[in-house]
Amino acid sequence: MNNKKKTLFGKKRKPKIPFTVPIIVVDSASSSSLAAEQRSPGWAIPAPSAPSDEEDDMDEESGDGKDVPDVPECTASFRRNSISLPNLDALELNLLENYHRSVSEQEDTQKTQHVESDTSDDEFIVKPSVPLKNYRRKSVTSPPLKMLKPQGDDDDRSNSPANSITSINSLASLLREKMQMFPGVLKKKKPHDYKIRACVAFLFLTIIFLVTLAYVLYQQKVLQRAYFEKIKFNKAARLIEIYNLDGINSIRGRLGITMNYKQAHSCLPADERNDGSICFEWMDRARLYLKHYDLNPEVRCYNLQWISLSENINPTDCFDLSLGSGHWYGGGQTSESAWPLEKGLHSFAPFVTGRIEKHEWGNVLRRFFLNSKGAAILIDNETPLYVSVSNQRGRELCLQGQYDSFAFVNRLHPLPHLTYSVCIGSGMTRLHSFMTEKTLWDGLKKEEINIIYSLLTEPLWEITTATKEEFTEGAVANYTDDVIALGFLKQGHVLINEFWQKQIGDFTVDTERFPSLEETITIMHRRGFRIVFTIQPYISTESESFAHAVKNRYLISERFSDRRIPALTRYKSLESAGVLDITYNRTIPWFQDKLRAVMNKYKFDAFYLDLGVAYNMPHYYQCEKPLINPDHYKTQFINSIQGAVNIFGVNSAIEMPRAPSFVSLPQFESSWDGLQRVIPTVLTYGLIGYPFLIPGAVGGDYEAPGWWASVNSTSDADVLLPDKELYVRWLQLATFLPVIRFTHLPSKYGDDKVLEMARILTLLRQQTVTPYLKKYADEALDSGLPLIRPLWMIEPNDPACHIVADEFSVGEDLIVAPVLYSGARQREVYLPAGVWKDGIDGSLRKGNRWIHDYKVEDNQIAYFEKMPDNTRF
Repeated sequence: MNNKKKTLFGKKRKPKIPFTVPIIVVDSASSSSLAAEQRSPGWAIPAPSAPSDEEDDMDEESGDGKDVPDVPECTASFRRNSISLPNLDALELNLLENYHRSVSEQEDTQKTQHVESDTSDDEFIVKPSVPLKNYRRKSVTSPPLKMLKPQGDDDDRSNSPANSITSINSLASLLREKMQMFPGVLKKKKPHDYKIRACVAFLFLTIIFLVTLAYVLYQQKVLQRAYFEKIKFNKAARLIEIYNLDGINSIRGRLGITMNYKQAHSCLPADERNDGSICFEWMDRARLYLKHYDLNPEVRCYNLQWISLSENINPTDCFDLSLGSGHWYGGGQTSESAWPLEKGLHSFAPFVTGRIEKHEWGNVLRRFFLNSKGAAILIDNETPLYVSVSNQRGRELCLQGQYDSFAFVNRLHPLPHLTYSVCIGSGMTRLHSFMTEKTLWDGLKKEEINIIYSLLTEPLWEITTATKEEFTEGAVANYTDDVIALGFLKQGHVLINEFWQKQIGDFTVDTERFPSLEETITIMHRRGFRIVFTIQPYISTESESFAHAVKNRYLISERFSDRRIPALTRYKSLESAGVLDITYNRTIPWFQDKLRAVMNKYKFDAFYLDLGVAYNMPHYYQCEKPLINPDHYKTQFINSIQGAVNIFGVNSAIEMPRAPSFVSLPQFESSWDGLQRVIPTVLTYGLIGYPFLIPGAVGGDYEAPGWWASVNSTSDADVLLPDKELYVRWLQLATFLPVIRFTHLPSKYGDDKVLEMARILTLLRQQTVTPYLKKYADEALDSGLPLIRPLWMIEPNDPACHIVADEFSVGEDLIVAPVLYSGARQREVYLPAGVWKDGIDGSLRKGNRWIHDYKVEDNQIAYFEKMPDNTRF
């Protein structure tokens, strides 16, 4: 190291050698120290131009008298840059460099970080005499010593990056510095800073969510307007809620779910109505009319009518069946025989009669639905109605107006309509009583009421054989002889099926199989029997009447063809048959004459109408006058002949025929599953307006594999009989139903226990059940209420009564709980409020509770009679 010292501003002037100032490549710490140096006190920045001789002399004379640190007499090796600067002495450059290094070392010491440097550079570090103040760093490289600004100058522009000639290199250094410092900055962040920021972010998101939710709810509240005081309707979402007179929500639903369009407009003046209705229109999709009327002071109804404005729109409304919306009933028998209705599940299907083995709905329907919260839906008969119980957005009962190629092929309007009323009452029982039909029983004669009583008190005997050839006059006589031989059963009605004709549709007696039927019927009348003949609207192509009917156009024709070409179908044993066109005026007189002729000749009592279901109509049917739907044919058929001849009953209907006609339940298979379907079906049919019902045959109507056994009959012919236990349990249930119907006599089993059971049940029916049936038959004629009722008609406010599907009541006085499962000797029984007398042991039981594990032996049936309210234990 050279110890020789030289002064920075000595008298001796050194030659001026122009050179280019090198740019020193340093790390982030060095770059920071260079930036901080710009604000260091004690250094001045001379003008960038080369000084004159006079200025040099002035500089030598104006020294501040302070000693300048010694520096070695050597120069550092610098990497040159392409930017030229004013000439500086090597000594001054060395001094500047050493100063920069000292500042950098001082900052690194404060940060407790070690900065490596070259060994050759450490030898030139000069420590400042006064500690330097830690100024904020600049991102530009410090200018040479002569360019430093004197202390106290406030002109920031001269020291800005834009004014520095090294700003371009300094910008690169700044970026490099920031990138190197970024990981350290993350490490230095305090944990609680992140917690605070996370908390603030969470609160911000929460506020945004609450504001959005409040806006949505507000918009829905604004759009949901109250109409007619008790109905709220959101036009955009098409949500409807209807309240009863006490302000309780009775029903809620979604309207127009197939439109996919929210904007609702007021209807044009030309589309408005003058009946007080409100009109909304969804552009080019559908129009809705909404109005209200009071059925009576306790029941208010709201009428809704959708009119489609597009071929692609089938108006569809869905009503909530989920938990909390109440239980729903009505419509008719479903494929699941569900009770309540929400327990079933099936897709959209035409609301027409069918067989539950193949279709969604049974043989008896009415467009009426009722819920336990006091709301009822009644759909207009002209609506092309499809119904479903769906589970896509929770359980919903959906109504749809839709035309198709069979059920609703005859369009009463160019596009589908959906019209129905929602009626609200204070309770479901009172609402149901207001909604039942009460005009069908007006003007009944005394003899017609006696016919009703006779059916309630006497059995119905249905004579069946395996083939038509076996159904002879002798078979009928033998059957009635067996009934008389029992000794304990009344004679009742004998139902003769359609095989009394040679060919179905002849409407004349087959004299080959019934050569002396007039005499046989006379004998049966003397013995106390009443005779009923079954007729059908079908004419076999092999019948003598077929050619005459075709010639005179008495038959339904094929659509899209000549009116003279009949449409053919199949039904039961008929492989090919035409159907009488009851809408043709000339058909009715011809048909009535045929029926009166056979009745006058054989002196039987009435006709039983076997009409089939909607799907028995020819697929491409066309009547003289358009039908609303295939079931409309049944109503017209019944009305056309009811005044001309006596009608005992019908096997399918969509409206209750005038008394004394009864309506039959569908045929049930001979199985335990068939037995379990009886009670829900009876309850449903009674609820929708059919109080007088004929149940299926004891033991089942048709064979079910696995439940039949072959035994010998008294005529030495092998016949198939239902399972013995099934037959007895079915007989126990039928004892309490309006009509007890036999196909197989209890004597056919050759078992004394079966006969004894039949004898006991016959006595029970005569002494206990029949008085109640007559009592409530009179009430049904006045009010339309059913004879067989669900438990909630006794106690509508008891939730347990709403779901019991294997019990029923005869009126309000008798509760029946039959055994419906093979091998069962006990069951659960629920009794509504009150005091009930046990029919098995005579004990008194308090109601409003379940009886668990109630024992019922194979020769017993559980039933309970209502005792007066003041009865004490």
